[in-house]
Amino acid sequence: MNIMKQGNRKIFEISALIFIYITLFFNAFYFKDSITALISAFFGITYTILAGKGRPVCYIFGLIGSGFYVYLAFKNALWGNLLLYAGYYIPMQILGFFRWNKHLKSNKAEIIKIHLGNKERIKIFFITLILTLAAIIILIYTKDKSPYIDGITTIFSIAGMYLTVKRAVEQWVVWMFVNGLSAFMWLKIALGGEKVLSTVIMWSVYFILAIYFYIIWKQELQKQS
Repeated sequence: MNIMKQGNRKIFEISALIFIYITLFFNAFYFKDSITALISAFFGITYTILAGKGRPVCYIFGLIGSGFYVYLAFKNALWGNLLLYAGYYIPMQILGFFRWNKHLKSNKAEIIKIHLGNKERIKIFFITLILTLAAIIILIYTKDKSPYIDGITTIFSIAGMYLTVKRAVEQWVVWMFVNGLSAFMWLKIALGGEKVLSTVIMWSVYFILAIYFYIIWKQELQKQS
């Protein structure tokens, strides 16, 4: 059953987006939040919404948002997140832009969505789990501020981005997990005195969007089958 009709969904999405942007800018100016965090959040949220809509143009916003997020990660000694964005997200977003443009629906500029088979799901899960344990150990020795959460979110984000480029619905399950933990990690940093509340809002919005677009993509795939 659809969560809402197509027309009502569009109105809901536009209204929610306007509310999010207003909240971000109000927070940035009223609480004197970091401008870098604000810009990163603005482009990051726009990227996620366009990705959820299956639009290849999302990767342009993703590249800009990632650049600003790299600076935030560096400033807050989150080495796992820094390496993730600088060494993986940015190249993958360039790749994703071209890959998505090769798999568009014939009648509109929107990608054809897929789901993984059970064998591939299990394979990706165990590889991700092993790499996560290795990342946590490395981050502990490099004196990362939050080695466990940073390690988990870093490796699971690699899996999530891989699934995003593949156009797989399973990406949204991974993003739910990553975004929830990331929101908690940045909330701890914000409570420690850093002006990064925009980043907390960004990850919280990511978490909600992951749930929303998982439902939307599942519905579309059910119709296709």
